[in-house]
Amino acid sequence: MAQQTSFPRQDIQVLLLEGISPRAADAFRSAGYTRIEEHAKALPEDELKRRIAEAHIVGLRSRTQLTAEVLAEARKLMAVGAFCIGTNQIDLAAAKALGVPVFNAPYSNTRSVAELVIAEIIMMFRGVPARNMQCHRHGWSKSATGSHEARGKTLGIIGYGHIGTQLGLLAEALGMQVMFHDIETKLALGNARPTVDLDDLLQRADVVSLHVPETPATRLMFGAPQLARMKPGAHLVNASRGTVVDIDALADALHAGHVGGAAVDVFPVEPESNNDRFESPLCGIDNVILTPHIGGSTAEAQENIGAEVADKLIRYSDNGSTLSAVNFPEVVLPPHPSSHRLLHIHRNVPGVLSHINRVFGEGSINIAAQYLQTNAEIGYVVIDVEAEHSQLALEKLRAVDGTIRTRVLF
Repeated sequence: MAQQTSFPRQDIQVLLLEGISPRAADAFRSAGYTRIEEHAKALPEDELKRRIAEAHIVGLRSRTQLTAEVLAEARKLMAVGAFCIGTNQIDLAAAKALGVPVFNAPYSNTRSVAELVIAEIIMMFRGVPARNMQCHRHGWSKSATGSHEARGKTLGIIGYGHIGTQLGLLAEALGMQVMFHDIETKLALGNARPTVDLDDLLQRADVVSLHVPETPATRLMFGAPQLARMKPGAHLVNASRGTVVDIDALADALHAGHVGGAAVDVFPVEPESNNDRFESPLCGIDNVILTPHIGGSTAEAQENIGAEVADKLIRYSDNGSTLSAVNFPEVVLPPHPSSHRLLHIHRNVPGVLSHINRVFGEGSINIAAQYLQTNAEIGYVVIDVEAEHSQLALEKLRAVDGTIRTRVLF
């Protein structure tokens, strides 16, 4: 059923979950939003359903699960902000069907992840993980055996995106040789070079670092065959997604000594809270660094993410712009100071745009500007009109067949 969601800023309910950086709430307040509800943790599903029923904008991190069932309770919801990189916790298709764009922060924590990976690479080359464990067990192994500088070694990056490129530049500053493999053609930064294929990278790299998204194609993409093709004694870093690496196969390769060390920040199954027990086949292996999914967890990254995602949500709420929405047609819109802006989200079926234009033609309503973008499922049309005609146009647009959601911006 088509919905009208036109509210003054002071009436828009913003729900921020999971201890999102105060920078986000500050940004909303600076923009004139006053109804801001903040929670330090994720909410149980029943409570989440109750809270989201009254929310117009929701911000969350990785623990909150916005399933289709939860979204069905979100009668007023206009937009969702994932204050992180991943959006797997959100049913993007269900949100899109409801006319709700989802925004995330694909750039803000790239430096934090890259710095952690660099630190882990240095520690693995120096044999720090195993020596650290020996000291904890009251042992002492002061020796240069198996300890190497990062300088002159070859780093192989799988997934040369935002984090991969940052990592490559930092590695070059250490004097490392950088090669990368990506399914798309990418412009190399610095002296990095693409490899012929994945096998070429695995056979030449002294350390392999994974930076790929979670997709059906990347699920268990790094298993026993790929581990076997790595240079003997090479190291592996996974700071991408827990489903990318076959953890059991990695444990076997470490025990066999073929893989010289590993640093893993993400796991196929992770504890739901900090109070739950962590279990992994990698536990207890001395030459492995295990971290609890903290690659992007720095104060600087969280502040940057808070500002970035809040800004996208505010721009959509105030202006209608959907630039960088992950599930929605992207439209970049200019200001509309002398007109009212009508937002019309509809199913992408034949005849809708003709019907929309007929509304304005039959009503003799002048269109100051019109913007349209579609994807396979939905269309998003934005129309700027004179203020005195906006309410009439909005009412007629709501009656257009295929309408999912309409809204007017004053």
